[in-house]
Amino acid sequence: MTRTLLPSRLAFTAAVSLGALCLSALPAAATATPAQIATSKANGVSYLKSLQAADGSYAGAGLSNEWAFSALASAGTAAVDVTPDGDSTKNARSVYRTLLATTGWPSATPVVTDYERAALNAYAAGIDPSRVSASRNLIGDIYGYWQTAEPGYFGPSANFNGTVFAALALGGAKTQAGAQRIPQSLRSALITRIRANQHNDGGWNYSKAEGDAGQLGSTSDIDMTGAAMAALCVSGVPATDTDITQAKAFLKSKLVPTSGAFNAMFGVNTDSNGWAVSGLNACGINPQTGDFLTSAGKTPVDFLIAQQFNPGGGFKYLPSDTSPSAYASVDGLRAVAGGGFTATPPVPATSGAPQWVAQSAFASGTATKLALTVDDGAGGLKVCSVAFTPTGTTTTLGAVLDAATSTATPSGCVSGVTPSSGTGTITAVAGKSNSGANTWKVSVDGAAFTGATRGKVINAGDTIALRWGA
Repeated sequence: MTRTLLPSRLAFTAAVSLGALCLSALPAAATATPAQIATSKANGVSYLKSLQAADGSYAGAGLSNEWAFSALASAGTAAVDVTPDGDSTKNARSVYRTLLATTGWPSATPVVTDYERAALNAYAAGIDPSRVSASRNLIGDIYGYWQTAEPGYFGPSANFNGTVFAALALGGAKTQAGAQRIPQSLRSALITRIRANQHNDGGWNYSKAEGDAGQLGSTSDIDMTGAAMAALCVSGVPATDTDITQAKAFLKSKLVPTSGAFNAMFGVNTDSNGWAVSGLNACGINPQTGDFLTSAGKTPVDFLIAQQFNPGGGFKYLPSDTSPSAYASVDGLRAVAGGGFTATPPVPATSGAPQWVAQSAFASGTATKLALTVDDGAGGLKVCSVAFTPTGTTTTLGAVLDAATSTATPSGCVSGVTPSSGTGTITAVAGKSNSGANTWKVSVDGAAFTGATRGKVINAGDTIALRWGA
């Protein structure tokens, strides 16, 4: 594979088929000072603003610049404040939200990474990913790619990056209140698969390695090691975990002492270094001290800042390049700013603009999707996207489960519900009945599990988790 394929990975097309934690101010011992980082951020934001099209867009057909939203948020700039020539009616957030809500988006043949990329960037732009519009629920879209035959994978397992970015999107794009919206059972399934794909050298690659001794023994990729580290950490794995420690050791082994760069599969470049640093950032690991301060006193952040044109603010892809690259500028800025693969949207500077925009209610008669997990308490986890056409501004849990028996993707998520009508307590799902203290319970958007009733009110975009147990 040549380096020219990497932009396709950045856009997550089928060709090769992250709120992530932001670091606080770096200590004085770091080689890039807070003042240097502040200057890099300010100039980098200016360059990314120059990439906005006249219609206010960053995203479009094919490879586009929508990853700018994650970088802008990491650098403290709200997408709603980014406008072409000061025209607030074309602000970047509103234009992006309109695109995501379009019936034909992303294409006639979408892949899971289309929705994962959108969820990470929508979140950073201040658009609730599960409530983009009356018809668009990006979390529901992602759930539809769960692999029933290989639980824990999203999309074809051969394209391991789809599972890594499922973890980044589902774990990193939290609720508006900052809560994990998906249940621990789903996070655990993702963690298990990511661990199983870790190579013997401590890193990861974009393709599947689980069960393949040859792949597990092959050299890892700097980029995907950063992404997989971040995926584990946003799923709840601590930075002290053995697998994270091994990944750190792999990255350290690739450091170039004289520059602080990582010697990636494609050679020294900004994109690979940006992904690696974002992985460290997401795990709360300072990329300017300890293992990542070289014998020559250089760090990966030093290298990234050295790749930046100033005052223009763009980053070059290769050290030998003489002009900036949009992709390198996004990856470089996000990493230098302390971001992972997404970030909590900043409070806008625009007067009256909210931090978040979201669909507040179902639109009666407008088809949508809801994200549902069903955990039988015995290790059997089912994940699906439920196609649903509401008849009012809210619906009920009973109505969603009834719909899931016939309109779930993948199918088989729910085979039956008892009782089949009314608003009372749910006593059995898929033939598994309540027994003593072990009963069916429900959680919405990561809230505490409570007794499941058919009459439980479900709102637009709710992420629903059903669980049997005490």
